[in-house]
Amino acid sequence: MTSDVLTLGETMVLFSPDEPGPTKHQQTFKKSLGGAESNVAIALSRLGNDVTWHSKLGADPHGNYINSFVRGEGVDTATVEFTDDAPTGIMFKERRALGETSVYYYRHGSAASTMTPDDLPTDAIETADYLHLTGITPALSDSCREATLAAIERAREAGTRISFDPNIRHKLWESDEEMRRTLLALVEKSDIVLPGIEEGRTLFDADTPDEIANACRDRGAAIAVVKLGAEGALVDDGEATRVPGYEVERVVDPIGAGDGFAAGFLDGRLRGLGAVEATKRANAVGAFATTVTGDVEGLPTERELDVFLGEREALRR
Repeated sequence: MTSDVLTLGETMVLFSPDEPGPTKHQQTFKKSLGGAESNVAIALSRLGNDVTWHSKLGADPHGNYINSFVRGEGVDTATVEFTDDAPTGIMFKERRALGETSVYYYRHGSAASTMTPDDLPTDAIETADYLHLTGITPALSDSCREATLAAIERAREAGTRISFDPNIRHKLWESDEEMRRTLLALVEKSDIVLPGIEEGRTLFDADTPDEIANACRDRGAAIAVVKLGAEGALVDDGEATRVPGYEVERVVDPIGAGDGFAAGFLDGRLRGLGAVEATKRANAVGAFATTVTGDVEGLPTERELDVFLGEREALRR
C-alpha cells in the first residue's frame, strides 16, 4: 500500500495520573500511548490520509497494545517489527495544578532504540509522498541516528519529500553540542522544517521567528514553519507570513500540540493548499490537541476540523 506519509520513531505506553500532583503520591493512572511520530500518524489518519508508521516494539503486552491502538486508528503498521531482546518503553506524565506538565521516561535500552538501517521499510519510504521525522529518533542511540540518516538518503534518492520537526528532548542527548550538530545536519536535508520558537533559538542562536525561518531556509529548507504556541505560527516559503492561532478557553494538556500542528500542515499540503492555508489548518489541529489529557485523544477528525474552520456545516442531530 502506498502511503501519503510515512513516519518512524519510538512510541511508548503512557501512564497519566487521574489527579494533578506529584507522581510520588499518585496511586491511579490511565493507560494510553505517546510518541511524536505515531501522534502525527494518528492525526493524519483521522484527517483522511493514508499513513504508515514504522517502529520496533518489544514482543510484550505493551508492544502489542501500542500496535493494536495505532492500527485501530487506521494507520498501516504492517512494517512494525517485534523483538524478544528488548522491552517496549514506558513513560509517566506528571500534571501540576500550578505548573507545567512533566514527563518521566523509561526508555533506555528499549526495543525502538535498537533500530538500525537494516530495519527500515525501504519500499514504503520510496513510495510515500512525505517522510516525516523528528529529532527524537536520532537521539535514542547511535544505531537510531544511522537509521534516521539512511531513511533520509533513501527518501531523497526516490524523490520523497522530507518533513522534519526538531522536537528537542534535552534529556536524551549527551550534550547540547552533539544535539545541535546532529539536528542541524537533518535540517539541511529536509524540505519542510517545523521548529518551535525555543527550539529555533537553541539550534540557530536566533532571537526572532523571522530569523529562525531564515536560518532554516538558508540551510536548504523550501518551507520553514516556526511554531509560536497560542500566537500561531510564522511560515516562510520565500515570503514570511504570520498566521494567528486559535484561542482555546481552557488548555488541559499542551503535550502533543506540536505533533498535531505538524499533521495539520502536512494534511494541508497533501490537499494542495498553499503554505499559509496549510498553516491555518496546522494551528487548528494543534489547538484541538490541547483540549484533553493525552497525546492523541483530542485530535480532530476531518469533519470536526472542517466544521471548526467553517468549511462544513455542523450536524446538530
